[in-house]
Amino acid sequence: MTYSITWDLDSLFDGGVDSPALAERLTLLDTQVADFSRLVSTWQPEADAPDFVHFTNLMTVKEQAQNGFSQIISFVNAIQSADVTNKKAGTLLASVYNKLTDYNNIGVILTKKLTAMPEVTWDALLATPLLQEQGVAFNLEEIRTQGKRLLSEAEEAIINQLANDGLTGWSTHYDTIVAQLTIPFTEEDGTEFELSAGQAFNRMMGDANPTVRKELFEKWEAAWAKQAPIFADTLNHLDGFRLTANKIHGITNHLEIPLEYNRMSQETLDAMWGTIAKNKQPFVDFLTRKANLFGKEKMEWQDQDAPVLIGDFEERRYTFDQAADFIITNFADFSPKMADFAKAAFEKSWIEAEDRPGKRPGGYCTGLPESEESRIFMTYGESINEVATLAHELGHAFHSHVMWDLPAISQDYAMNVAETASTFAELIVADATLQQATSTEEKVNLLDIKIQNAIAMFMNIHARFIFENNFHNKRKDHLLTDEEISELMIAAQKESYCDSLATYHPHFWASKLHFYIDSVPFYNFPYTFGYLFSLGIYAFAKKQGTNFEDDYIALLRDTASMPTEELAKKHLGVDLTQADFWQAGIDMIKQDVEEFIALTDSHVK
Repeated sequence: MTYSITWDLDSLFDGGVDSPALAERLTLLDTQVADFSRLVSTWQPEADAPDFVHFTNLMTVKEQAQNGFSQIISFVNAIQSADVTNKKAGTLLASVYNKLTDYNNIGVILTKKLTAMPEVTWDALLATPLLQEQGVAFNLEEIRTQGKRLLSEAEEAIINQLANDGLTGWSTHYDTIVAQLTIPFTEEDGTEFELSAGQAFNRMMGDANPTVRKELFEKWEAAWAKQAPIFADTLNHLDGFRLTANKIHGITNHLEIPLEYNRMSQETLDAMWGTIAKNKQPFVDFLTRKANLFGKEKMEWQDQDAPVLIGDFEERRYTFDQAADFIITNFADFSPKMADFAKAAFEKSWIEAEDRPGKRPGGYCTGLPESEESRIFMTYGESINEVATLAHELGHAFHSHVMWDLPAISQDYAMNVAETASTFAELIVADATLQQATSTEEKVNLLDIKIQNAIAMFMNIHARFIFENNFHNKRKDHLLTDEEISELMIAAQKESYCDSLATYHPHFWASKLHFYIDSVPFYNFPYTFGYLFSLGIYAFAKKQGTNFEDDYIALLRDTASMPTEELAKKHLGVDLTQADFWQAGIDMIKQDVEEFIALTDSHVK
């Protein structure tokens, strides 16, 4: 079947940023925010007891406004992602974020009222039939607990307002800089190109020609280095805002908010990274073996994701339509509902995958709660890596899909469990390609691709975590120069990779979008958590067989309704604070490494 390689946004708001329907929704949003404000300001908890009709109406309007913001922001951001030159989209986003600030300020008032409620009244609220039916007690308790650190309503309103030109402002400033960045490149036939950051990255890391990879990496580094002082200003002030906000709220540990956001404990985080740190050697051996296959003693940065092509083997390519059919077919082996959902996403043109200039780098999935749909953004390049990325984003979309009927407050799952569903989908594709390998050469190629994911999780993302942790510690004392930041980056990479690389990426901190996202602090360790957690789910799925689908969906539906440790205990029967769980996942990948090394023994001198 033939599928569109560009997405359909007109079914959401016909006409883009100039859509009359969008203008109407923005007007309605203003009304909903005003209604929310009125209902919050007039709510008296004790007078509303025991039926809490006022509170029920208040939460209904709150959800309507929240869904409206999500729908509009996802839509406008999608337009901007697909065309970074669209200045109207950026202006409109800024306007919407101003409205969102007003909404958040009202939310502070509500939180303060929830926090101040006497225990008797609070217990009565949670006992109301509607809230019992909705199962939102955990989410409300979470709001009440976190609300205890809030300052006065006026002070919180000032902080939220300043964040528009502070935290959010610096984040969007990064997007503006990246939108103007291009990488010059000349093909073998002399054709000259100006590659976008996304195009250059895909080519640099995935091209089979080592000369192309090396040339592009040098140009890539030079392009980010040229703007390094500007990126340093951006990162300094973005995280400086976070640290200042922490300080005035009495937070001394910069990991407190990221851990709270991900609903996980420091013990779990320490157990995960500690177990990984003790298991680095097999992955160092893999990187060295792969470098040897490329005729080098040690791995170079740009070669990490390069394909391993032994003999006359040529890497299999997948057109977009072939990738879609492959994903749908293999999803069906684990979950017919996942397969049906993926098929519908392709048929309804929810995916922007065209390889063209002017697009933002990277990929993402965004939810549209009012239409109960998702949209997926990426730049597709026909390699198995892009097939995996496509499956990854569809995993995110499926996660949202099975939760649309829940209250909005119970759909707010954190990033670590979000990355679980996506990585699980990716694992399905990785194993399916391995099972279909028809030669040793192809199996080596596919094992390499699968292990690349582990390298990213255990080495690259570990380096990001080490860097960001050290950056925050130093930023508490002073502004860092771009040279200092690059030194921190290299040190983190050397530590994480156990000094196993021949070259490093000093300006990785400038090129990686994740460091500049304002809405999610420490956008790194949740990936590794999700990867290893998904391995546990994958092993569970193989044991369960046909009974797995309903169990999996039940787990996904619980992801915003309990701490991560409780989620793992309830659905998998494991303790995340202990090394055993993490070791089991790592051991699964170590088996792949052992097989890769055994199969390639005869191909190194």
